[in-house]
Amino acid sequence: MKSRDITALEETLGHQFNRSELLVQALTHSSQAREVESGQPPRLGLRAGDNEQLEFLGDAILGLVTSEELFRNFPGFREGELSKLRAHLVSERHLIRVAQELELGHYLRLGRGEEKSGGRSKTTLLVDALEAVLAAMYLDGGMELARRFIVQRIVFPELKRMDLEGRTALPITDFKSALQETMQAKGYPQPSYVLVKEEGPEHNKTFTVEVHLRPSAINANPELVGRATGSTKKRAEQDAARQALERLAASLDPVRSSRDKARG
Repeated sequence: MKSRDITALEETLGHQFNRSELLVQALTHSSQAREVESGQPPRLGLRAGDNEQLEFLGDAILGLVTSEELFRNFPGFREGELSKLRAHLVSERHLIRVAQELELGHYLRLGRGEEKSGGRSKTTLLVDALEAVLAAMYLDGGMELARRFIVQRIVFPELKRMDLEGRTALPITDFKSALQETMQAKGYPQPSYVLVKEEGPEHNKTFTVEVHLRPSAINANPELVGRATGSTKKRAEQDAARQALERLAASLDPVRSSRDKARG
């Protein structure tokens, strides 16, 4: 029997699931699934379901639908413009707003540790759950259902907000690409990213990454300009690149800027 919570979420999504277990799985974090496993006798080859595989599928569906809509609606845009716009629409920064509007945090199924650490409000968990929900809708109701939801709740409201006809400047969401373009424009060597720490259990790892810049190809000693920790290497690299861009914006000389900040 469905819980009132799941029924309420179905109303918000505009779809009543034929296979409600898909929606339940989309909302189940790996911490909850591992707790369920640990409390049961081991059964060969069986694992409690979590939302990681659904998240993988949902991410692909989101990317495809967003790309198709941009292709159809903005035929005058160049490939680079379309890519930057898509990057924003599928970015964590944008998707967290959608997840919060849907109040997904209220429906998450979390392990005790994640519950105590505030998992219901964590950006990563909410965005992952949103992508998993998209996959659940696709598997239960087909591509048109998923497409309609993505267009109506994720893509078009944000396009309207950005007022693309006026070519409102896009917020930077791909900080690594922006940093690479900035370094190239200044004639500097490309930044290098170093994974300096990896810790935590397999289902809840954190990665610490540093980004190093060099003022010229001659200088063989790169300077540390950004250091960040994230739930994936990609997210940590993006945050480190963001820090580097902020320091570059403060000074034309990235090495001097990093030294000034270190002294401060």
